Amino acid sequence: MSESRPVITVLRPSDPDSPAHEPPGLEQISDRADIRLTDADHIVEDIAGSDALFLWDFFSGALQKAWPSADRLKWIHVAAAGVDKLLFDELNDSDVMVTNAQGIFDRPIAEWVLGAVLAEAKDFAGNYRLKTTKTWDHRETKRVQGSRAMVIGTGAIGREIARLLSAVGIEVTGAGRTERENDEDFGVVVPSETLEEHIGDYDIIVNAAPLTPATTGLIGATTLAAMKPGAHLINIGRGASVDQQALVAALHDGPLGFASLDVFDEEPLPQDSDLWGLENVMIAAHMSGDVHGWRDSLAELFIDNAQRWLDGKDLVNVVDKDKGYVPGKRSAS
Repeated sequence: MSESRPVITVLRPSDPDSPAHEPPGLEQISDRADIRLTDADHIVEDIAGSDALFLWDFFSGALQKAWPSADRLKWIHVAAAGVDKLLFDELNDSDVMVTNAQGIFDRPIAEWVLGAVLAEAKDFAGNYRLKTTKTWDHRETKRVQGSRAMVIGTGAIGREIARLLSAVGIEVTGAGRTERENDEDFGVVVPSETLEEHIGDYDIIVNAAPLTPATTGLIGATTLAAMKPGAHLINIGRGASVDQQALVAALHDGPLGFASLDVFDEEPLPQDSDLWGLENVMIAAHMSGDVHGWRDSLAELFIDNAQRWLDGKDLVNVVDKDKGYVPGKRSAS
């Protein structure tokens, strides 16, 4: 191996039968860099001498145990929008740059949220249940036009959600780190730390915030109790942002009317979770952003960034490691 060529290590899933075992397109940079494929069982030895790391196995926390061997690492790219599974103190304190896959999931997740809103309002689940017993039951459903939604997290995903909800006549307000008015997508943004003062005014609450120390447990028992009776909570952010025990209680006893959940404290959701038994819950397997072709898009973004890196150009989607997300006008949370 030539020492003049940079070494890019790709952390891939350990299962060789996984459809995501290896990212496509690596041959586009193999003439300019040495590509080293590894997995969680071998990263300790393989990270040594690596200049860059591509976390294709994006939920892996294996880098932390391998950190003492990362003697030459300069850049990490994560094939995910969230970086909470990656960041740890030693990495945060280092000069290693981190980039992510912001932009890949914005529209698919926003479409999922809009679908969840419509499915709950129009009782699609009820139609499916009645169909199994061949029951004809005429009901009235809710109008979404004129309802009010609060989107927690005013980053790129939250903004795309706001635009789609607004398009069907839903009045959207944002909740983020910084209070402001006249925001181009939300109109008004209230501070997340005052959620309990505002959340009772909304029919739909969407958690789209990245997981940071400030958002861990953000939606707890007190906040859930302050929600409007019959409100619909949608979580596509991170499971740890919501107190799951308090969520079960709020769904069982009120005031929460329905929850559409794509993320959970523990994934896969354990078989003994009380959420499985609640009829007013829709459970998805952390798939809101995973549309056909999503892995190809993730790989293409990395290849583009790798070519920039090899050319000495500025990288896209640079994460502020202290904040835990990509800062900027459209990604502030």
